[in-house]
Amino acid sequence: MIEQTYAGYLNDSFGFSGAGALTDFLTRRNERLLLGDTVDLGALVEQFGAPLEVSFCPQITTQVQNMLDYAMAAQVSAGYTGSFLYAYATKANFSEEVVRTALNAGAHYETSAAADVVIAHHLWRQGVLSEDRYIFCNGSKEPMYLDGILALRHAGYERVVAVLDDLDELDYILTHSREPMLFGVRERHAPEVVDRNHAGAERFGLTPAEMQLVAQRLAGTAHELVVYHAMVGSQIEDAAAWEARLARSANAYAALASTSPSLTMFNFGGGMPTSGYDLNFQFDYVGFLTNLMANTQAICAEHGVAAPMIIAECGRYTVANHNVYLIEVGRVKEAGAIEPWYLLNGSLMVSAPDTLIVDQEFVVVPLDGWDTAVQAVRLGGRRTCDSDDLYPRSHRPALMLPEFQTGMVLAVCGVGAYQAMIGGKGGAHHCLNPEMRRIIIEQDGDQLVMREIAPQNLMAQMSALGYSIATIEQPARKPLPVRTAVVSEQLPVRPLRAARRRQAPSTLRTSRFAASA
Repeated sequence: MIEQTYAGYLNDSFGFSGAGALTDFLTRRNERLLLGDTVDLGALVEQFGAPLEVSFCPQITTQVQNMLDYAMAAQVSAGYTGSFLYAYATKANFSEEVVRTALNAGAHYETSAAADVVIAHHLWRQGVLSEDRYIFCNGSKEPMYLDGILALRHAGYERVVAVLDDLDELDYILTHSREPMLFGVRERHAPEVVDRNHAGAERFGLTPAEMQLVAQRLAGTAHELVVYHAMVGSQIEDAAAWEARLARSANAYAALASTSPSLTMFNFGGGMPTSGYDLNFQFDYVGFLTNLMANTQAICAEHGVAAPMIIAECGRYTVANHNVYLIEVGRVKEAGAIEPWYLLNGSLMVSAPDTLIVDQEFVVVPLDGWDTAVQAVRLGGRRTCDSDDLYPRSHRPALMLPEFQTGMVLAVCGVGAYQAMIGGKGGAHHCLNPEMRRIIIEQDGDQLVMREIAPQNLMAQMSALGYSIATIEQPARKPLPVRTAVVSEQLPVRPLRAARRRQAPSTLRTSRFAASA
């Protein structure tokens, strides 16, 4: 009996021949796995070792550009007379290079907390965030968050939009604002449409009666209500159910817009799915946006209002696939009646906390060994002493991976959104698992530039815990050299297309005081 190889398993299960595009962010050429069809992951492991975190920022640009292209195609297909605006939800990944790349690619800005506004203010002062971009401020707002919004507006940034989550927020801003403000209202889900499998979203937003009250209070003032925010959920792959929910929201938008002429933007929120979690991923982005635009335009026509600017707030979609963890399998333990354990020289519980928190699945692919026999296995972390540090969870099917060979390295994909933010940057982590070495690759004109960030050391963790570092002894290790900037000629890459810088669309319907931006 001939054993099936890993390459044969991929061919039988996913129709992948072993060469070419495995996903929209991973390719395999000459038996080498490439991120963004550009970066040789195996070469980086050979140079820097593992575990290793690789951040390929041009993939963010690709994601933004692709979504803008999908929307343009949908506008043509639907004959949509409104426009489309793309915003990056920064809570998915706050890293400076990530936010800067998304902005350079044409994204607008969405915040969820006070710190977001401070970062936005900082980026504006630096010239990274231009004044033609909208800043949509979502989430429940304590005084510090509200003060940050007001400080940004008073400093001269006109396109900051306070999306109201509570009527008290409106009272505070109207009392303290010295300048005309832009407002939005966030829809609160009606009890009959709440998804009981994902409880929690119904705590956000305003009821229809509260939205009408906001519109009435702003009528005849220098302030304007401009955005209706309808957030359905996160990582939505059921397009039909999504469209049905958004149709209800579009009806509510149109009804409110019919009495509030300044309301011209319909924000359908996040939820745009991405391919980092399933090798069998399929989603018709153009089809979804075409249906959304066609339905929204028809609903607005029934209410006698113009088709709105449609806003997408893409967090996970924008950044999930630009990051990969490369983790070595340190040893194997047979488990008798169940699958063998591949024990990682790392911890997914720490590095990818969504495996535990929301039972998220990720694409896991070996760098080598594709011609060896495939077997069902489960992953466990060696750098924690915790029975929960396993992947996949026990109720899910095992992973199919090649038989173990010394030096086996796995690429854990889709980890660029939320994982670092939930796990935290810096400080001490579970079982003092250190943060891995990071390689950050960015586009600089027609070149790629690489930065290396050294792995977290024990002294930094112990200091964060309050220990006196002068009294701590640790095994001596020869330090690895840290290169802070390496030009593209030294990278295992091929050239990329230059990032397209997009201006705000010409069909943008600006407010009377934002038009000067």
